[in-house]
Amino acid sequence: MLALNMSKEVLSAFGLMNEKLTESNEAATERNAAFMEGLAAKVDEQPAKYRPLKADADQIDKLATDFNSYLDDLKAQMTAKVEDPKDYEVMDKGDFLDNHFFKGDKLKPEGEEFLNQIAKFRDGVSDILADNPELASMADDVKKKFATEPVKNRDGNTIDWLDYHYKGFPLVASLTKMTQLQADVKTTETEVLQSMLGEQLKIEASLTNFDAIVVPDKTAFFSGENFTGRIILGKNDKTLRADKVIINGQELSAESMQAGQTILDFPAGAVGEREIEGEFQFKEGDSIISIPVKSTYAVVPKPNSATISADKMNVVYRGVNNPMTISFAGISDNNVSASAPGLSKGSGVGKYNMNPTTGREVTINVSGTLPDGTKVSDKATFRIKDIPKPVGVMAGQDGSFSLPRNNVEIGRVEAKLLDFDFDLPLNVTGFKFKVPGQPSITVQGNRLNGAAKNALRKAKRGDTVQIFEIRSTSSGPKIKPAAPIMIELSN
Repeated sequence: MLALNMSKEVLSAFGLMNEKLTESNEAATERNAAFMEGLAAKVDEQPAKYRPLKADADQIDKLATDFNSYLDDLKAQMTAKVEDPKDYEVMDKGDFLDNHFFKGDKLKPEGEEFLNQIAKFRDGVSDILADNPELASMADDVKKKFATEPVKNRDGNTIDWLDYHYKGFPLVASLTKMTQLQADVKTTETEVLQSMLGEQLKIEASLTNFDAIVVPDKTAFFSGENFTGRIILGKNDKTLRADKVIINGQELSAESMQAGQTILDFPAGAVGEREIEGEFQFKEGDSIISIPVKSTYAVVPKPNSATISADKMNVVYRGVNNPMTISFAGISDNNVSASAPGLSKGSGVGKYNMNPTTGREVTINVSGTLPDGTKVSDKATFRIKDIPKPVGVMAGQDGSFSLPRNNVEIGRVEAKLLDFDFDLPLNVTGFKFKVPGQPSITVQGNRLNGAAKNALRKAKRGDTVQIFEIRSTSSGPKIKPAAPIMIELSN
């Protein structure tokens, strides 16, 4: 297969797609790790029920981890000679995989190893699922998703799967495919593990399987306060009411025992860790079911540290007003002061605005005065980030999409900050327009000018026109050029 001839904008688009997939894969890795940790906790609680499930989950997790590590290593080899891993415009050659996987029309051992790694994951997961009648249908889905049988091309010719997907493609395209393969692996692991647990979990109705849970109104109490909170049952059945509740040797009044919960209200005690012990008693048939209550809570002295938090995120952005809430627990707002470069008092109790300028970090210093006159202080450091790069938009779409010619001719080019937590409108001031076979045209404003429209009329149906180097301004910070738009003409 001949190497594909792609424009620099298309190469960059592949690179941006690879970055988004990589971010998504990182989130999936954390999600699957949390699942495995939760399952391990279930094994500690109920080993007979969850140990067999954990054994299968461990096998699937190892298959996914091994395959992902292999792909990470292969991707590292692919980009080893690229000085800047984010300079996607230089990744236009397919030499590495062509030489790594193939020798003429035949596969090298490295190509065979790639197929073997896919088969090892596919067959390993499907074999585990096939042993469970409730999950057998998922085994077929895994086999289809990771199939490597020969493929028919657009001319009807049968081509080996590896040739069809990787031979002759630009490096950045193959790199993105590898990252997508990792995404498929992680998604499959998530779906399989969730389905396995869903089949295992069952509701157990007997009261002997309930736990009594102490829920304090807050996690710590000041010396001299009353402990306030409630005890609820694990099932939290609103029709269920205890016949007798004993806490710390005292039987609670009938008014404390309510449907689905028991109200607690007693002196919190001295500073330190305090215990709550007792039991719930229920009549079940001719028997009395006793559910033990055991918990602890902390009684702490009045605070001497501040609560400092960003209302929207754990970083602040340069060039915009970042809302902040700054307070000291137990101290009124008029006795709290905060200072930092770019920090100003806002409207409302504890409200501030942070508009950072230079540097990578900003430290906020806070001081307060307790009712007894004691001075306390604290500080917190936040990272400063620049406004992210926007994307180009036309007709509400970004990236690569299809539009009628007339829509492109009259359409307005926009720049938007996707997934950005602040409302920062952008005004497009100019861009470049490219029709295949014709020179690029520089446009001022946010719509095609006469020269661009004339070029557009010469384009054929199915041609892909490009809008790139999209420049925009905001009400404050300087904005980076937006990601390009690639539009296939539908008529």
